[in-house]
Amino acid sequence: MDKLKMQSENLVDENVEKIALAFPNCVTEGKDENGQVTKLVDFDLLKQELSKVVVDGTDERYTLNWAGKKQAILTANSPINATLRPCREESVDFDNTKNLYIEGDNLDVLKLLRETYLNKIKMIYIDPPYNTGSDFVYNDDFASSADEYLQNSKSYDEDGNRMVQNLESNGRFHSDWLSMMYPRLKLARDLLTEDGVIFISIDDNEVENLKKVCNEIFGEHNFVGTHIRKTVSQRAMAKNYNTQHEYCLIYAKNYNSFDLCGDEKNFDVYSNPDNDPNGDWKTSDPTMSGSKNDFEIVNPYNGKIDLPPKGRGWAFTKEKFNNLLKEKAIVFKKECRETERGFIYKAYKKDLRSQNLLLNSLDVCENQYMNQVSTKEMIDLFDERMFDYAKPISFIKKILSYDKNKKSVILDFFSGSATTAHAVMQLNAEDGGNRKFIMVQLPENCDEKSEAYKAGYKNICEIGKERIRRAGKKIRDDIMSGKILFQEKGKHDPKSEEFKKAIEIAVDNLENNRLDSIYLEEKKLPDIGFRVLKLDSSNMKDVYYCPSDTEQSNLLDLVSNIKEDRSPEDLLFQVMLDMGVILSSEIKTLDIKGKKVFNVNDGNLVCCFDENLTDEVVTEIAKMQPLYAVFRDSSMSSDSVAVNFDQIFETYSPSTTRKVL
Repeated sequence: MDKLKMQSENLVDENVEKIALAFPNCVTEGKDENGQVTKLVDFDLLKQELSKVVVDGTDERYTLNWAGKKQAILTANSPINATLRPCREESVDFDNTKNLYIEGDNLDVLKLLRETYLNKIKMIYIDPPYNTGSDFVYNDDFASSADEYLQNSKSYDEDGNRMVQNLESNGRFHSDWLSMMYPRLKLARDLLTEDGVIFISIDDNEVENLKKVCNEIFGEHNFVGTHIRKTVSQRAMAKNYNTQHEYCLIYAKNYNSFDLCGDEKNFDVYSNPDNDPNGDWKTSDPTMSGSKNDFEIVNPYNGKIDLPPKGRGWAFTKEKFNNLLKEKAIVFKKECRETERGFIYKAYKKDLRSQNLLLNSLDVCENQYMNQVSTKEMIDLFDERMFDYAKPISFIKKILSYDKNKKSVILDFFSGSATTAHAVMQLNAEDGGNRKFIMVQLPENCDEKSEAYKAGYKNICEIGKERIRRAGKKIRDDIMSGKILFQEKGKHDPKSEEFKKAIEIAVDNLENNRLDSIYLEEKKLPDIGFRVLKLDSSNMKDVYYCPSDTEQSNLLDLVSNIKEDRSPEDLLFQVMLDMGVILSSEIKTLDIKGKKVFNVNDGNLVCCFDENLTDEVVTEIAKMQPLYAVFRDSSMSSDSVAVNFDQIFETYSPSTTRKVL
């Protein structure tokens, strides 16, 4: 049986393998700093392979550079020995929910998520620190020794965080911020689906640098646009200039696969009063600016001659005009005033390129998207102000609504007050969607002078989790009371008496968390739970990763290669990460001959970490015919069980991949 690696991917090795496939002549062998033979890239030869001319020296070129960029790239590619430990007591509906709330440094978490969620996230929204001169940036120090790093990856300094204040007096003011953002965005791109998209909120201080970094990571050709969000009506501290907005940059993973769109167009202006076989239509302007088509159009009924107004021309050539006549898209009026045009030019609903509006840079410029709205939302939930700069639910819902797939996975790795989670649940409740969220947040300490701290919340994660709990309860209560109802789209006018009666019927028929009505779609309550996971050092002792470094005198202390304070469920989640199994997967716990067995996704993965497994237990697990089966290396009760292990699986489930810790 093979051993699981139990650590995040080494992206350098992965990238070298990709280069070896494309340019095998550019990859050679050498020794690393530990004297181990490894593959190395001949960069001079690779440069020549990618150039049409002879490469000699360093040419000047357009590039973004800053102090610490190389270290930032190294940081993104460095593997870590860490895990995510489940926390049932802080979760809501742990066994059934598909939502995740992850506590820990988002860089470490993104590395752990990369293999499992590679190309699986449809939409990412982040609201990172803005670098105003008083914000904090993450202190990513990968220059420490392995022991120091494992200790640090428990996440926080003695004050409870791994962040440092980035003051304007800092000589690396912009560089530190860029070094923080670069590796996180680089990893985030890998998580996006081919048609995935990332939205990033930012203000004037770093918007230019952020765009340059995103152009490098996502590709300038994948830039979609910039939303302008109205933040406030008047800044109290404004002197010479009142800045009322900030930005939201939008980048696609692959612009050619980009499929987001705006709200459905208003079709009220379309009708079919003349029973046109082409369907609903509206009157359209037959002229356009700059057109040279200025021929006469003569009304056959009254001889009226029409010419386009000065500076404009017809929107069609004469040949096209004749075709439009045959298609009855041009209809002459039998009677008309002298000042009227003598014909109607029809624009058909069926000819619209899209039933939806385009995304618009001014989509979120209205007052409903301002910061004051989010302040009120937090007060409504907590009776306290809590956050000064949280984004309003309406803003995130607007972004989410661009994706017409209502089953997408949404990631926010600067989760803050968990507005994104709240918005996902709210929108699911309103449109019957089944979107899932993954929130990631470092448990930054709350300022002791803040309203949140006075209310008993020691860190931001405590606020975020409590917000999701309260928001979920409110959504459930609103559905049960009839405040949130699901209209069967396109069939009923919400203002009609018929629909009002339907609402009354639906409210009267509320049973078993369902809305039942002939006028309303039958909907279940949305997923308002979340599974809490916390970043921690690996479940495995150092000997697991470096057995050759273990001294003989320490062997008695290392009877087990698993840390004593780790539970079987802790081990399960690290195995799920290592095996690429979605962390929200269904987990069933079975009792087989007195041993605890985890069945993940109905046989996709079966694990047992108990000691003293007998042939009978192994046989029962093999009979389940799992895709993967994982055990502890020391699980077998005797040498004979270990000898029989592979034979048992070959008999009952030869296709099962067997692994050990």
